[in-house]
Amino acid sequence: MSKTVRWGILGASNFAKRQMAPAIHLANGGELTAVATSDPAKAADFVAMAPGLRIHDSYEALLADPDIDAVYIPLPNHLHVEWTKKAAEAGKHVLCEKPIALNAAEIDDLIALSDSTGVLIAEAFMILHHPQWTKAQALFRQGAIGKIARVGATFSYNNPDPNNIRNRKNIGGGGLRDIGVYIFGATRFVTGEEPDRILSTRIDWDGDVDTTAHLTAQFPSFHYTGLVSMRMAPYQEIVFHGDAAVMTLTAPFNAGVYGEARIALSGPEQTTQVWRFTAENHYVRQVAAFNATVQGGADYACPLEFSRGTQAMMDMVFDAVR
Repeated sequence: MSKTVRWGILGASNFAKRQMAPAIHLANGGELTAVATSDPAKAADFVAMAPGLRIHDSYEALLADPDIDAVYIPLPNHLHVEWTKKAAEAGKHVLCEKPIALNAAEIDDLIALSDSTGVLIAEAFMILHHPQWTKAQALFRQGAIGKIARVGATFSYNNPDPNNIRNRKNIGGGGLRDIGVYIFGATRFVTGEEPDRILSTRIDWDGDVDTTAHLTAQFPSFHYTGLVSMRMAPYQEIVFHGDAAVMTLTAPFNAGVYGEARIALSGPEQTTQVWRFTAENHYVRQVAAFNATVQGGADYACPLEFSRGTQAMMDMVFDAVR
């Protein structure tokens, strides 16, 4: 492989155009080389960003391109496993949007495929690459909040558009699959714990799509409450509540878009320490970390085994609803 990781993107989605293509273009160790789309008009913005970009008229053609080392997959959820497998079997490293699969067993298959092919396969869970989260994990492990008792996580936005892919069950839509991965994965990352059981769930449905989900769960050391919604005003926050202090993260999932990423640690006698993270782009950091791992660097921060744990919790929630 060349010293620089040469990237291709399967599809010309708006998210790829706005966030991930620029991130690939800016991240150390890589370059945006090709995009696959059957619509030349959709490729125009990508070409403006990276002159000389190759445009393939099919996903298969891009995967057959010998000058592509890694692919980013922003396709609808139900296509993630299929195209991740095809890319890995073509010898490409894969960074696939979350959720990378629709159940934990599918991730087991991807782990086996990664092992057999030697390519890196990872879910694009970008928050783990943001210093807000690495600092939160460090504070927790240092005992900054004392003995953990409760975690509360909320992520909401309002998207009632029936034509939006998030509102279409047949392609893997729904609020839990779209943003539940954040409130589940973030909790697991900081605490290092896995849920023992789901205690309660309440889901609001629009047809067959879960639009709002309230749930509680028991972890070995703490009680968990979570809320995700696609029908509420935008809001996001996560709180880690111990017997010595409360740690609150603002803009934990869309840092710099929803608002400024901060950690507030509130201790005895109303004292509060605040850490601010104003300039970091977690998408760029994610791609740079992926490039470094492909080039033989440190272990990747979000391996498939971690993603499987988050999906296993998702499966537990759906099983509880059934």
